[in-house]
Amino acid sequence: MAAFNRTTSDPSTFILMGIPGLEAAHIWISIPFATLYIISLLGNFTLLSVVGKEQTLHKPMYLLLCMLALTDIATPTFVVPKALCIFWFNLKGITVAGCLTQMFFLHMVSVMHSSTLVTMAFDRYIAINNPLRYATILSNARLVKLGLVGLIRAVLFILPLPLLMSQQPFCANHIISHTQCEYIAVAKMVCGDIRVTRIYGLVLMFVINGFDLTLIALSYGLIIRAVLRISSKKAHQKALNTCTAHICVMLTYYTPGLFSNITHQLSQGISPYIHIILANIYLLIPPMLNPIIYGVKTKELRDKVGKYTCRR
Repeated sequence: MAAFNRTTSDPSTFILMGIPGLEAAHIWISIPFATLYIISLLGNFTLLSVVGKEQTLHKPMYLLLCMLALTDIATPTFVVPKALCIFWFNLKGITVAGCLTQMFFLHMVSVMHSSTLVTMAFDRYIAINNPLRYATILSNARLVKLGLVGLIRAVLFILPLPLLMSQQPFCANHIISHTQCEYIAVAKMVCGDIRVTRIYGLVLMFVINGFDLTLIALSYGLIIRAVLRISSKKAHQKALNTCTAHICVMLTYYTPGLFSNITHQLSQGISPYIHIILANIYLLIPPMLNPIIYGVKTKELRDKVGKYTCRR
């Protein structure tokens, strides 16, 4: 208890409380946390390893899957190890600089993930609408450039958030009722005027989500138009099947985020731990499911994974 008090009195340290209201169940909650994280790492590293070793998979679609896998590895890695330290060892302290750094990388990778999903939607449109020129339009070199553009966009959009926060005075208790330093949780700690930061955060959310979802919707509108021009029913089915994995991945990414935002807006009458659990589901479930979805839906990848598994 003395150690806890020393930590809270340090002005350069925040206290992450984990899941308030469920402290007695922290050990039990850590089991699905750790399990989902390990499955996520195994699935995504397997995907990266197989694509890296297999020359026949060095194609635009699989390069995009590798980009997605990298974001899926990074997202929970910025959160889960610290959360497990809270659950297992009661190590709740985190420096202000460490907290703002976690917030930056957490949201930056999320924006990068969204950019990758937009590029994947464009990839599916080119594959269906213009298959003969697919390799020319979406070469590996061009995809790497698109990935760098997405990374630069994510950094430029998210970097002002921790910079603005670092200029604000924080409340004396320094207690964050969360497992992570997400933007909303840190904003509640500020005792000064954060209207500019709040407005920037809201604009950022609507601009990024609105822009990316609009581009995805536009790509799928063009895909549907291209499919309707195909006369063969079998070709219809084949064309739509190429999109099912991407649609499933989008649903696993955007749906938990949507529910999390809705519960924040309708926070009255909802227990705080519901917000925290949904925020963690948003970070844990998609990275675990994505390699499974693509492994099941993509025959070429499934066969190569099977080959390497049997060889071992």
